[in-house]
Order: sequence, then C-alpha cells, then structure tokens
Amino acid sequence: MSDITEVPETTKADWTSDQEPRWCPGCGDYGILTAVQMLMPSLGVRRENTVFISGIGCAARFPYYMDTYGMHSIHGRAPAVSTGLAVARPDLDVWVIGGDGDMLSIGGNHLIHALRRNVNINILLFNNQIYGLTKGQYSPTSEPGKVTKSTPVGSIDEPFNPISLALGAEASFVARTHDMDRKHMQQMFTRAHAHKGASLVEIYQNCNVFNDGAFAQITKRDKRDAMLINLVHGQPITFGVEQERGIAMNPNGKIEIVDVADVGLENLLVHDEASEDPSVAFAISRLANRPTMPTPVGVFRAVDRIEYAKAANDQVDEVTANKGAGTLEGLFASRPTWQVGG
Repeated sequence: MSDITEVPETTKADWTSDQEPRWCPGCGDYGILTAVQMLMPSLGVRRENTVFISGIGCAARFPYYMDTYGMHSIHGRAPAVSTGLAVARPDLDVWVIGGDGDMLSIGGNHLIHALRRNVNINILLFNNQIYGLTKGQYSPTSEPGKVTKSTPVGSIDEPFNPISLALGAEASFVARTHDMDRKHMQQMFTRAHAHKGASLVEIYQNCNVFNDGAFAQITKRDKRDAMLINLVHGQPITFGVEQERGIAMNPNGKIEIVDVADVGLENLLVHDEASEDPSVAFAISRLANRPTMPTPVGVFRAVDRIEYAKAANDQVDEVTANKGAGTLEGLFASRPTWQVGG
C-alpha cells in the first residue's frame, strides 16, 4: 500500500491550467508565471493544497493560469482574504499575487498588517511602476516627475520603496528579484515558500506597453553585473564585473558604495539576513532611490517569529480545553458584562 502522505511527482504541465494567458505580448508577467509553474513540482506540495489569491490588475489574472485552487478577489484585499484562509486552513500553501497599484495603493493597509502579523502567506508583488490594467496612470512606485495620463505635467508624489515599507512593517521575510532572471526568481520563491510566516518578494516586472524599459538600466543582461548588488548571507557585499565594488558603513554609520581597492575586502559590510534588528537591511534597501542606480537584490531579511495562524489556533485550543470555556455560552458570560435596567 502506498503512503498517502507521499506527494505525487508532477511536471510544469500539471500546474498549468487550460486557460490561455491574456497579457500583452512581451509582458514580464509571462516570465513570472513560467518561473512559478516550473518551480512548483520541486516544492514537494500538492496542487489540491495550494491556493493562489489575487486582487485586481494585470497580475491578478495569475490564479486562472495555475491548475490549483484560487480566487480572484477584490482590489487590494488579497492579503486580507489570504489572512482569513491561512488562519482557517493552516495546512494550505497560500500564495498572494498583486501589482504595485493593487498592493500599495488601495491595498497598502492590508499588506502592512499581514506582514506585521506574520501570517503564513507568500506574497509576490509585481512592481512595474505603473497602472497597466487601467491603461497607464502613475502608481505608488512611479518616480517623481512621471508623465502619465493621470499626471500630464509629472507626478509630484514621493514613491514607496516596497522593500523599505515591508521592513518597516517588521516583515520576517523580505526579498527582491526581477522578471529577466528565471533562476534568481525561483531561488527567491523557494526561500519564500520555505519560510514560516509572511514572506514578501518584490519582482521588478516590465510593462512593455505603458512603462517599457523602466528597469532596463539594471536588469538587461549586459548591465546586471555592474548594477545589481546580489545579497548573500554571511558574505561581504560586493558587485561589479570583477566584484570590484562593494558596500561599506562609514564612521557616521551611513551605508555607502565604495571601491574594494580603496577600503579592503575586510572592511566591507557582511550581509546578515538573520539579524533581529532590521535597521541595516532597511539602510541597504535605501541605496537606490530609482532603478537607474546600483540596486540590491536577493534576501534582505529572514528571521524566525511566531506565525499568526499558529498563535491564534493555539489560543482557541487552550480556551476550548479550559472546561468548555470556548463555547458560545461561555463567550456570552465572559467579562466584561453589564446589567442593563433595574
């Protein structure tokens, strides 16, 4: 008799639905979808125990294309819907899909509280710095001066840095990748899935219709070595074609880019993704204020914290075991109570 707990072997085809992806030709979403579909067989999970939940936007079509359970929810509320599911069914693998507009505008409050609570969900934030589905308005990550249909003389808003935002919300796992590197995406998604608690992976994703080339100066193959700062836990932070540049902390405590030859390898900042204090990771996230500067990618933070669903369900179990105090009658009679009337 076979072991019913054994996960059957699957292929990309098993995770691919019969729905034809409907994105603009050349959209970066195709690359992200393929990376996820190819990765799933290696995670050791069942399709029937896997759920993809999205909000509204181009990225939100994602659940239709995965042959799993899924829900296309309402604008910005995917983290809230996923929180309910993850608490009610902690046995499920819950993935949350959303864009920078969906997640950081109307959904910003839901996102930060899901991260703060450390709900066991895997959040993939597609950041193309534009509203694509509604045809090219500026988004919460668009750069100042961005000329769009909703900002005809340029945006005056200061944009969100999603990584800084997540670290400020005390997220226990925070990473960044981009849609031009499938191997790196899959590494980040694998790490996020293995993490117990809320994980957020920001994905730089090209919108070739309304914001084409937004990340080209750092993600094109001939630019990556010089412009992407790959964070590796326990290693000095270096980058460049010959790893000739690095990150150091100056005497004033400020993080800065240096030439390795000038300061020495031993004086570079050693990346510590497991630090309980997120302040250094936050400083690293602020190195680039736009994707035309050397930009960190990889895992910024990965720390262990109590997971929300476990803590909530442990409370339920404790109360229920306390002589029936978990009954509805017990709730009605619990404090505080008041006597109304004479």
